Amino acid sequence: MTHDLDLAAFDYELPPELIAQKPAAERTASRLLHLNAASQLHDRQFADLPGLLRPNDVLVFNNTKVIKARLRGHKESGGKVELLVERITDATRGLAHIKASKSPKPGTRLRIANAFTMTVTGRQGELFEVEFPEDALTLLDQFGATPLPPYIEHAADNEDDERYQTVYARQPGAVAAPTAGLHFDQPMLDRLAGAGIAQCYVTLHVGAGTFQPVRVDNISEHVMHYERFSVDADVIARIRQARASGGRVIAVGTTSVRALESAAALLASGHNENSLTGDTNLFITPGYTFKLVDALITNFHLPRSTLMMLVSALAGIEPIRQAYAHAVTQRYRFFSYGDAMLIESPHS
Repeated sequence: MTHDLDLAAFDYELPPELIAQKPAAERTASRLLHLNAASQLHDRQFADLPGLLRPNDVLVFNNTKVIKARLRGHKESGGKVELLVERITDATRGLAHIKASKSPKPGTRLRIANAFTMTVTGRQGELFEVEFPEDALTLLDQFGATPLPPYIEHAADNEDDERYQTVYARQPGAVAAPTAGLHFDQPMLDRLAGAGIAQCYVTLHVGAGTFQPVRVDNISEHVMHYERFSVDADVIARIRQARASGGRVIAVGTTSVRALESAAALLASGHNENSLTGDTNLFITPGYTFKLVDALITNFHLPRSTLMMLVSALAGIEPIRQAYAHAVTQRYRFFSYGDAMLIESPHS
C-alpha cells in the first residue's frame, strides 16, 4: 500500500464547534483561505475573490437545484418511515433511501405527510424504487423538507430552504447543495463579470453519497457512487477560448470538477461534444491528471472523505494537510455552511 492510497493521509482532527450550523449573515460574508500555486496560504475574505482572479479566467458553476427530498410518513401497518429521495428517474418514479423498523417489501404502500400515498415497487442495492401518485417534483416541493447534511443538527426551516440553495440553481435533482456556490450572490456575480471573468454552467445532481465515508484503508478499493451530469458544448467552447487567451478554468465546487473531468473523459473516448451527459462515478485521487480544471473554489470537507482526496489530487497531500491544520488553528468554519477555499493547482 502506498502512502498516497492510505486513508489516514486524508484524516484530520476537527473540533465539533467549528462545524457551521448556520450560514453567514450574508452569502459573501465568509472567510476565504487562499492556497496559491506555490502552496502558500493567505487568509482572506470571500469578498476579495474578484481581485484574486484574472481577466480571461472562466468560472464554471454547477446549476443543479436541491429538491425537498426528505419525506416522513408511515406504513399502512402504522410503522414510521423516513425517505430521502436520491434520484427522480421519471415524472412519477424515483430511487430513495428508506429508514424503517423493517425494510419495506415491493408493494408496500407508504402514507406521506397524511397527504398522499406512494408505493415501494422494487429495490436497487441500498436504494428502494418508489412510485408517486402524481408528478414527483411537485409533491416533493409541496410536502418534502430540504435535506440538510447529517452534521447540521437542526431541522430544515425557511431560512435553510433559501440558503441551502445557490442563487443560480436551475435544474432540479440534487439532494445536497453544491456548497461552494452558496457564497455567491448576484452582486458578486455581476462584479466578476465586470472584471472580465467569464461564467458558465454545468449540471451535476449531487447525491447523498457525497457524505458517505470511505470505509476501506486502501482507497483504491473504494467504490464511488454515481451521479448524473451534463456539460453543454458551449461550455467546452468557452473553456477552449479561455485557455487560448491565457485564462484559467476555475471550478466552483468539487461537483463542477467532477462534471468537467467526466466530460473530458467522454471527449477522450470519442464522444461528440453535443452529448456530454451520463452517470459518473469518477473518483479523483492523488496522481490524477486534471484535463480541464486549473483551480477550485470549495468549502472545507469531511475527514477521510472522497472530497479530501479530490482537493489533495489538485494541490498535493501535504499542502492540503497544512491548509486544514491552519484552518483549524485560525478557527475557520467548516462544511456546508462554512467558509471557503481558493485552491490553485501547482500546474496552473
